[in-house]
Amino acid sequence: MAYKEEKIKVPRFNEEAGFYTTKKRSKIMSKIRGKNTKPELLFRQALWKKNVRYRVDSKRLPGRPDVSIMKYKLAIFIDGAYWHGYDWDERKAKLKTNRDFWIPKIERNMQRDREVNKQLQDMGYTVFRFWAHEVKDNLKTCINDVMVYINTGKNY
Repeated sequence: MAYKEEKIKVPRFNEEAGFYTTKKRSKIMSKIRGKNTKPELLFRQALWKKNVRYRVDSKRLPGRPDVSIMKYKLAIFIDGAYWHGYDWDERKAKLKTNRDFWIPKIERNMQRDREVNKQLQDMGYTVFRFWAHEVKDNLKTCINDVMVYINTGKNY
């Protein structure tokens, strides 16, 4: 099924488009990980301690959830606040550099998140999305949310 929302176009990040990057900025950006971030590792360790077994970055599911539990048709994402638009209306106004690139980039990420949620729900999956800072600050609450879902028994 096609997604109804028109795709947001993100301009290429290149010098011709007026986007300049320094070696320092490039080095900083290269350190940002997409997999096995600290919040993901904390979350996975806590699930493992609860004897919940899972898959990591499952290629079989749309959006490659950070954690997926096939038995319960559960997909869990741990999203970084900057990349996925936490408190976006407020943060958007504070962006100072390369706004022409970053605003569409982050809005497209948010749109993709909605598309992936819809695809997973259409497949019968329940989707949990936690912010990375939520996992760091309230790991017990996040794990409890998942455990309550698993233990309710409505899901298999």
